[in-house]
Amino acid sequence: MDNFTRAFELVVGIEAGLSLDPDDPGNWTGHAKGAGILKGTKYGISAASYPSLDIANLTLVQAKSIYLADYWNDVRADALPWPLACYVFDCAVNQGQPKAKLLLQAALGVKVDGVIGPVTLAAASRAGAYQNASFMTVRAFDYLNKVNFSHDGRGWFNRLFTVVAAAASP
Repeated sequence: MDNFTRAFELVVGIEAGLSLDPDDPGNWTGHAKGAGILKGTKYGISAASYPSLDIANLTLVQAKSIYLADYWNDVRADALPWPLACYVFDCAVNQGQPKAKLLLQAALGVKVDGVIGPVTLAAASRAGAYQNASFMTVRAFDYLNKVNFSHDGRGWFNRLFTVVAAAASP
């Protein structure tokens, strides 16, 4: 199984099916929560990020295509070693692609500019257990700084541990 498929199956399993949670800002379209229309999130694809997409009827095949083009390719996960590729991909899905790029660079100790270019990729190619742990640590600190950490923090940390455990297994 290729790395994208492996990472996708893990992440989509965490994201699950259709969610209409009114407290999830990703479920709203419009200018602000409550001012828009509750459209939901399915397979982790949110109405807020894809307002013209029919979320309720989104297929797994369509979700996989979106994940490949807009998340995996955007963070250049194909050029990252496993399990770092999986960690960065999951971060892009859950915390946003720009944040994933910045956190990757911070964990690798390279210039933090959000551009995954030759310097970042070279550092990633040398990444080992320490850099992988560092990436997940900077993700955890990013979660700690979120306003809704008290509500969502336990789930976010469970996600981190689930991803690390699953990516480490053969």
